[in-house]
Amino acid sequence: MDPLRAATHADPYPYYSELRAGGGLAFHEDLQLWVASSARAVCAVLAHADCRVRPVQEPVPQAIAQGPAGEVFGRLMRMNDGERQRCPRSAIEPALGLIDQSEAGELVAVRLFTADADGLYNAMFRGPVAVVATSLGFTPAQSRTISELTADFVACLSPLSNDLQLAAAHAAATQLRGYFIELLADPDMNSALLQGITQRFEGDQDTLIANLIGLCSQTFEACAGLIGNALVMLQRQPELHATPIENLLAEVQRFDPPVQNTRRFVAAPCEIEGVRLEAGDAVLLLLAAANGDPALNERPEEFVPQRANRRSFSFGSGRHQCPGQALAMSIAGATLNQILASGLGLNSLSWDYRPSLNGRVPLFNISGG
Repeated sequence: MDPLRAATHADPYPYYSELRAGGGLAFHEDLQLWVASSARAVCAVLAHADCRVRPVQEPVPQAIAQGPAGEVFGRLMRMNDGERQRCPRSAIEPALGLIDQSEAGELVAVRLFTADADGLYNAMFRGPVAVVATSLGFTPAQSRTISELTADFVACLSPLSNDLQLAAAHAAATQLRGYFIELLADPDMNSALLQGITQRFEGDQDTLIANLIGLCSQTFEACAGLIGNALVMLQRQPELHATPIENLLAEVQRFDPPVQNTRRFVAAPCEIEGVRLEAGDAVLLLLAAANGDPALNERPEEFVPQRANRRSFSFGSGRHQCPGQALAMSIAGATLNQILASGLGLNSLSWDYRPSLNGRVPLFNISGG
């Protein structure tokens, strides 16, 4: 195992513990990057001004730089620092905070769910994006299309994607952009969420559209991983069925998070945790390992839904902390409730993890389904 393959390993957490014991910030010779595994090191790197979300010399991955997906990628607030990050965030974050969580739950409740493998996949991946799209003002039919296009677009965010997947991502970026142009031009648009964003946004339309696409793409994997990992936990510990969903998910995102790691790239020489980093160095931040650090949470190896003073890096920290955490938790909770109410037998589930270098998202098979 290595720090990248760990994300989709059956049980990476003993390995993460070994890495923490070996030092919070250490160089991995095979991967040729620094690995931060302790809560202290992860927090320090995330907070450091010289640790950026993209390499200075490659703001957009070469594989997509010359196409529509690359144009979107380059404007995403999560893939930028400085003003290109602050401007869209200052518009989107306050608007997300005004969303009525019960309304999000109602939108989930009207989604059709079938108790088979396809229905479970759609509930985990497509449904949450459709809820966000509907909240932004798209019709139910358009929202389903947006969720399908988002599924294609997210391929551009993974270095594991092949040429066919990247071609589909470019096509999806073009189509998504068209849908958002039409939505923003609609004089009858009455989405409180979109109105709140556009009223605060001060940049150009292309940047606004890119970050609306980004809102959908972040929802796609984050919600799917939360829902899927919660189902895994419920299968393994049936007694958790009596636990309130919000408490269950709050501990799932700490204990078995959908985002296991992220990266930072050193823009200028600096020292972090007594380690000298040079410009051009890459740092892999093992968020899941930091969540299991005893310095962050007491008895971290135990799954405690009622945990007091829970601390987690799963949704990031500092200037790049995910602004949609409350919305993601709300949508995931409502979806999980719907799946459980369907009578789906959790003992019939088996799974493999979706190929990824940073995400931990189960793909389920259902015996007899």
